[in-house]
Amino acid sequence: MQLYSASASPFVRKCRVCILETGQEGAVEILDAVGTPLDSSNMPTSHNPLGKIPALVRNDGPALYDSRVITRYLNDLAGGTLYPKARLWETLTLEATADGIMEAAVLMIYEGRCRPEELQSNEWVDAQWTKAARALDAIESRWMSHLSGPLDMAQIATGCALEYLDFRHAARDWRAGRPELSAWQAEFARRPSMVATRPVV
Repeated sequence: MQLYSASASPFVRKCRVCILETGQEGAVEILDAVGTPLDSSNMPTSHNPLGKIPALVRNDGPALYDSRVITRYLNDLAGGTLYPKARLWETLTLEATADGIMEAAVLMIYEGRCRPEELQSNEWVDAQWTKAARALDAIESRWMSHLSGPLDMAQIATGCALEYLDFRHAARDWRAGRPELSAWQAEFARRPSMVATRPVV
């Protein structure tokens, strides 16, 4: 299999952590693909018509895209436990929450990189951050017991989202007022799979 990837993408990182945590690193080749919403010329559009990464090219079927589809497939392929039946809906909901944080954070970057300066909107950027901040508050107040449980994709997604905020939006200081989530992240970041997939600056 082949995974179209960019080291800075938190959505790609989710997939790469999943690969490592399910012991499939020898079965998936990582291929670089870099682009923006305005330039998909180097993106795997023949595999994902949306021109986005990650995209997973399989040996026995059409390519898969969207990180949640890919991680679910990889987990099932390996017989993994990252989507536990006993708390599946909670896992999926928290994973979606973390993905929403990533999406808002990526859109903040695109506003500065893809739009002419005179058209950029600070209000729009702040609105994206407000979405992320609400989600962070919800995790701090409602989801810490889940994060403290057995490893699942919700934890991986949350860890990738938080480190992406550090990577791209450190000045926003997501840790302020969220001591439990901050302490959890500091510990989770030590997992070998997280260390091995940290973005290259």
